[in-house]
Formats: sequence, C-alpha cells, structure tokens
Amino acid sequence: MPTVAYDEMRMPDGTVRSQYAFFADWLDRTSPERIKQKRGEAERAFHRLGITFAVYGEDAGTERLIPFDIIPRIVPAVEWQMLEAGLRQRVTALNMFLTDVFHDRNIVKAGVMAEERILGNAQYRPEMMGMNVPAGIYAHIAGIDLVRAGEGEYYVLEDNLRVPSGVSYMLENRKMMMRLFPELFSTQLIAPVEHYPDLLLENLRGVSPTTDEQPTVAILTPGPFNSAYFEHAFLAQQMGVELVEGQDLFVQDEHVYMRTTHGPQRLHVIYRRLDDDYIDPLVFRNDSMLGVPGLFGAYRAGNVTLANAVGTGIADDKSMYPFVPDMIRFYLSEEPILSNVPTYQLRKPDDLQYALDHMAELVIKEVHGAGGYGMLVGPASTTAERADFRERILAEPAKYIAQPTLALSTCPTFVDAGIAPRHIDLRPYVLSGKTVSMCPGGLTRVALREGSLVVNSSQGGGTKDTWVLGA
Repeated sequence: MPTVAYDEMRMPDGTVRSQYAFFADWLDRTSPERIKQKRGEAERAFHRLGITFAVYGEDAGTERLIPFDIIPRIVPAVEWQMLEAGLRQRVTALNMFLTDVFHDRNIVKAGVMAEERILGNAQYRPEMMGMNVPAGIYAHIAGIDLVRAGEGEYYVLEDNLRVPSGVSYMLENRKMMMRLFPELFSTQLIAPVEHYPDLLLENLRGVSPTTDEQPTVAILTPGPFNSAYFEHAFLAQQMGVELVEGQDLFVQDEHVYMRTTHGPQRLHVIYRRLDDDYIDPLVFRNDSMLGVPGLFGAYRAGNVTLANAVGTGIADDKSMYPFVPDMIRFYLSEEPILSNVPTYQLRKPDDLQYALDHMAELVIKEVHGAGGYGMLVGPASTTAERADFRERILAEPAKYIAQPTLALSTCPTFVDAGIAPRHIDLRPYVLSGKTVSMCPGGLTRVALREGSLVVNSSQGGGTKDTWVLGA
C-alpha cells in the first residue's frame, strides 16, 4: 500500500486539479477576513440549529457541536459515475445475500461461504428464517464508507446496513454552503442533494405491505438521549412524517397503530433508528423499554415494513466484509467495481500470526465495533496500547480483523494554524426501493487532528460538503 496520501486538490507537482480550479481561484481572491467571518457565521448557525451529536462515556457533557469545514470535497462527474455504479452493484449484492441467508443459503451450498460464518454470527436472527420482506429488500438505507489511497484508487472501508447515520449533516452542510457562498453555486453546475428526504420517503412508501391505501410512514427513535436524535427529528420534519417512540405505538390484531389526538392511525412503514435487540421485548430483549410489544409479530405477518429489516446486521459485520466481492461474483456474475481493503481475518491462524507480528503497521478492528471505538491504529499506537490489544486479540481472535494502514486522501481544511491537509473519507447513502438510487456525493468526514486517520465525530472528526460536478 502507498504511504504517501493522495491530495484531492493538488497534483504531486503542486498544480491544482481541474475540478478544484474554480475554487482555488475563488480562495485566492477572497480575503482572510471574509473567510473568518463566514466560518464564524457557520458555527453560530449550527449552534442555533442544534446540529449536535452525543459522545458517550465522557463527563464533560454529552452534546457537542459537530465541526464543519467550509472547504468542500469536489468530485468530478466521471469519477462519481464510477462510484455510483460500484455502489449500486455492491448494495444489490448485499440485499441478495440477505435474502439468501434467510431462505435457501445457496451461497453455502455452492461452497463460497461456510454455514458457521452465518449461524455463528452475533447479528444472525433465526427469527427471520423463511420470512419474505417486501420487494426482497432488507437494507433500504445503506451508508457505504469509501476511502481513497495513495494512487487515487477508491476502496470500500465498510458497509453500514443497520442504522447508518450522518445524512442530516450532508443536507445541512449543503444548505450552509449555499447560504454562505451563493456565488460559487451560481457559476458552477453542482449536483443537488436537497431532494434526499423526498427520495427516501418515496422509497419507503414503495415498500409498503399494502397497495390499497396511501401508506403511512413514521420514524421510530429511541428518544432524545440517542446520539443521532437530531437526525431523527430532522428527517421526520423534512419528510413530513411523525417521529415516534415505542410508547407512542401499539399492536392490535397484528397491525401497528400510532396514537394520535384523532385516535389510532395504522402505520404501514417504520423507519426504525434503533437496533434489533430493542424493537420488541416479546421477541428480543425483554427488558427493552424502547420497543413495541408485538411489533415483530406484525412484521412477520406482513402487516408492517421495517426499514432497515431485522437481521441486516449480519451483512455489515466486519467479519462478513471480506466476503462481499465473492457475493458480487456469486449473485451477479460480475467483477466488483469497487475493491475491498485487503483484510486479515484473525480467526485464521496464519492471519492471526501476521497481525500479531505487524501490529505497529496495521489497523485492527473489532468485527462488531463502530464509531471509531474498539480499534487500534498501529502507527499511532504506543507499545503499551499494542500490548493491551494483543491480549484482547489472543483471548478472542475471531472478534478481530486487521487491515493495512491506508494513507487516506487529504483535502485542504481550515485549522487553527491556517489551511492544512487533513485525511478524509466519504459516506454515500444508497437507497433501495423499487430501484436503487442515491444523491450525488454523500457525507465527507474529516479527521481534524493532525496526522489522524480516524474521521468519526466521536473521535474528534468533522464534516465537509461534498460537491459532485455536473458533466
């Protein structure tokens, strides 16, 4: 793997890349005072709107303003066309895999994957076996994390199919940039993203279990203490649907109803933003106060659609990630357009030994980890941290994977010292309904700490607007 980061804005000789030419020119012509003023405006607006996220386990208050950088990540049209084709292919194959997992398991019969990889997975839900979901779609909303390495090649870092978050930041970042710098949008063809809520609502209505009435959609949230509550409320408001908690719903005759001031109203589609374990205390965790008793029974009876489907977690588990290229070949008879990062599966003795011998060079992750937690970034780790992680790996090797430390691409970013390169990734949001669709771009996350490769907001990361240029 290359160790020199790919610069999104400039070529190795310092020349500005063509897609950034207009922005570099604008930057040169704009005074530092005006830029400072605009950055202050953005920060005040985000404070006023309450665009925050929660950090768990910290004493210094749970709510934080998500840092926003005004230098956009710019993607040329031809590049996006390749990414879009690769994302469609990948999400289509993942949905086919999920259908197969809970039905015939042809991928096991063909010898592509061992059955214990499925049955032994913590995210496997035997309750879903043999159940048909509308249109065969399990992952209605997928967030696929992409990174770019030293030669400019893209890799899929991970697939998020349970409750992928962050799309509200994508939408608010765009609104902010259009408000702060209208002159840039008036002179360039920048693909829009503001239609995402309409696209999402259309897709959700498209997987309603009934066609004889206008489907009613609601967003089910764990409540205001959830780290992504801002997003739950934001999307409900943008789509014009109700934001509900478990206590607002009840099940009668295997149908789900929402309590309203006008009496009970039937729900057809629930965009749920809580994990499988908490959705129904009669089937999963019996101590859950967040879910709805009887919800899973109504779901199995085909009277309500849950998005994403129960059991999607088995396809975004990091222990399944190495098999996705094989899924694409098996289900679609195509070669993957987007590559995986080479991955060592530490349940394999040879891979385990390699990882233990090269801990200082690798990124090691828990297969169920998320949010930048449960991982070791070898080059940035101390001897003590590696020793501690080594003990954890040896205790349960199957819980970990390891990958080379990619030199993630960098984008110029405003920091305290001025403009400096910072590492970034990209999370496009892929919607599956009657068709597979997505807004051009996605959420660009940026590691604000110098040299850091961890872009998660919970680990000190921020966000940028992502501009896909028109053809």
